[in-house]
Amino acid sequence: MIFSKKDLMKLLGPLIIEQILTVLVGMVDVIMVAAVGETAVSGVALSDSISILIMHLLAALSTGGAVVCSQYIGKQARVDACRAAGQLMVVTTACSALFAGMALIGNRRLLGLIFGQVEEAVMSNAAIYFRITAFSYPFLAVYNASAALYRSMGNSRVSMMASIMMNTINVTGNAICIYGLHMGVEGVALPTLISRMAAAVLMLFLIRHPDNTIRVSSIKQLKPDLGMIKKILAVGIPSGLENGMFQFGKLTLQSLVSTLGTTAIAGFAVASNLVTLQYLPGNALGLGLITIVGQCVGANEYEQAKQYTKKLVLLNYLLLSFICGLMIFGRYQIVDFYNLSPEASRLACNLIFAHACAMTLWPLSFVLPNALRASLDNRFTMMISIFSMWTFRIGFAYLFVKNMGMGIMGIWYAMFIDWGLRAVVFSGRFHGFTRRVRQV
Repeated sequence: MIFSKKDLMKLLGPLIIEQILTVLVGMVDVIMVAAVGETAVSGVALSDSISILIMHLLAALSTGGAVVCSQYIGKQARVDACRAAGQLMVVTTACSALFAGMALIGNRRLLGLIFGQVEEAVMSNAAIYFRITAFSYPFLAVYNASAALYRSMGNSRVSMMASIMMNTINVTGNAICIYGLHMGVEGVALPTLISRMAAAVLMLFLIRHPDNTIRVSSIKQLKPDLGMIKKILAVGIPSGLENGMFQFGKLTLQSLVSTLGTTAIAGFAVASNLVTLQYLPGNALGLGLITIVGQCVGANEYEQAKQYTKKLVLLNYLLLSFICGLMIFGRYQIVDFYNLSPEASRLACNLIFAHACAMTLWPLSFVLPNALRASLDNRFTMMISIFSMWTFRIGFAYLFVKNMGMGIMGIWYAMFIDWGLRAVVFSGRFHGFTRRVRQV
């Protein structure tokens, strides 16, 4: 077997820890912003919806590089893997600079275009947070690309340590700025910028180390190589379109939420923040699948790729049963930390309960497709994901909210329908996995 149990633990353990840290810091951010008021929570939530879209686009490009590098490692083609690493840095940095420029120039106009008329206090907070965090996109791109390269090598411990440093800076900065200096949303945005800058500098230094199987240690590696860029984009563009349309769809739904009032925005924001705890094991295992399946495919070990995928999906279900159970029984106590109004708190608790019950569909909808992407079957996952998102999640959301008066819960129910279709289609596609595998 290409990956022993020790190898799997070495790869997956740090990934899970890193995901936990990311989610917990996100929760702490919202709790700290809540100390400023519900309008601040709502403003940060609206701005984050756009930032998350951009972050997912950058992550998709990093995924493209990770797939290419993983397959080269499986083929024992170290020189090609290093070439791909340099081109990944070039592509992600260039795209992040473009996104940052659009965010800085568009700012309030972009927020108004997407979310329409919201309370002035909410819009002002959203604009401030959006402007400051936009400067962090290039640094986030460098961090993501470097972390993806380390995962391709089967070493996720480095990115975990960088994440610990980044999140420590972020939380400490939040505490100082909000509770010590009594700042508003700037007190959350500035530490985010500083922490991402520090993480990017650290990862740039580490990825140059001569002991790395993959390293970026020469300016020559950054000279555009159209052939290698094309291979990265062959995975990154479909993944980017998939993630982009998915997040843009979520923006559309966030716009729908914004029409339901500040209480609905705040309750939905807190519930959306808390249910990320349910996603974290799947997100970590999905990242691990990119490396595992990619290396197996590069080594022509297709059956091993299939067996590893089944094991990781089963592990996801085991972890989910524990996390969702805790959240169902402890949701009232957890939501109390956010200092919401009684109406917003009750709404958040109801959303969390429904979401936990529906998570039985999620691993087959979002973890399993990573095995298909790592085998270069990413165009299929893109088409299904985009179709399902816009036809079922968005279409039914507007039907449930606008025509059937189901309120914020209607958006959740539409999402569950989307998950169900994905689970059925991707499971069927995976059944013929070995017949559709392609290599770089």
